[in-house]
Amino acid sequence: MTDVRTGSVPVSLSLDDEIAGLDALDVADARLPGAGVRLWKAAWPKLAALGLALVLWQLIVWSRWKPDYVLPGPRVVFPQVVDDLRSGKLVRATLITLRRAAIGYSIAVVVGLAIGAMVSRWRTLRVAFGSFITGLQTMPSIAWFPLAILLFQKSEGAIMFVVALGAAPAIANGVITGSDHVPPLLTRSGTALGARGLNLYRTVTLPASLPSVLGGLKQGWAFAWRSLMAGELLVIVARSPSIGVRLQNARDLADAPQLVATMIVILVIGICVDSLLFATAEHAIRKRWGLIDPSR
Repeated sequence: MTDVRTGSVPVSLSLDDEIAGLDALDVADARLPGAGVRLWKAAWPKLAALGLALVLWQLIVWSRWKPDYVLPGPRVVFPQVVDDLRSGKLVRATLITLRRAAIGYSIAVVVGLAIGAMVSRWRTLRVAFGSFITGLQTMPSIAWFPLAILLFQKSEGAIMFVVALGAAPAIANGVITGSDHVPPLLTRSGTALGARGLNLYRTVTLPASLPSVLGGLKQGWAFAWRSLMAGELLVIVARSPSIGVRLQNARDLADAPQLVATMIVILVIGICVDSLLFATAEHAIRKRWGLIDPSR
């Protein structure tokens, strides 16, 4: 039968044709970029930002804003980094600092998650300690060191105390904020399916609040890393030549290349932890929730 408006003959698609069309869509969706393409997409913005930073750094050096012995350029600093790596001293200092960071941050994660879970579940604790936790988070880490040195002397314990205390409130607040933003419909649905108490929190509230919890963990790491650097500058532990000790020694000796080289190492460690750990976890959560294209 001819369509009067268009003059064409309508075509009736068979079941096989419709299935073939759906298969074509599946094949198109299956053509995901390879690992190399995905790696390049993730790497080139960081490389471009690094190149821009190096160009700006060199331009500032060429401007003669400060003498070379005060503000050395990349051509002086990066050979210093290579020499420090070859000598093994920088590797040893980095391992000492990373060990402290892992221990202090792990303590903060355990404490922060426990406190955040308890405060988010019981309203009385929320009223009593909610603002107190936020107040602790706003405390500068440097303000805790006089108390830490008084309690633990100049030892590893003083550094761990400040690192854990600096990171735990941020992690706890991430858990609390995530619990506050769980849609009530999810909670009612879990209750209707028989979940109660701790089981409801474990199966409904905690999974739904994962993005905020991850944000708290990421912010807690930033606080822990900053607290650790401050601690290593203030608390010098014998026979533990950490990154902070190298930074302090370079300042005392007015060794600008060594100072800037150590600062670059601190920055690189922070970027690597964010890119390899937190960014990967965040991408996995968003992908599982269907918030991003699976092909990315």
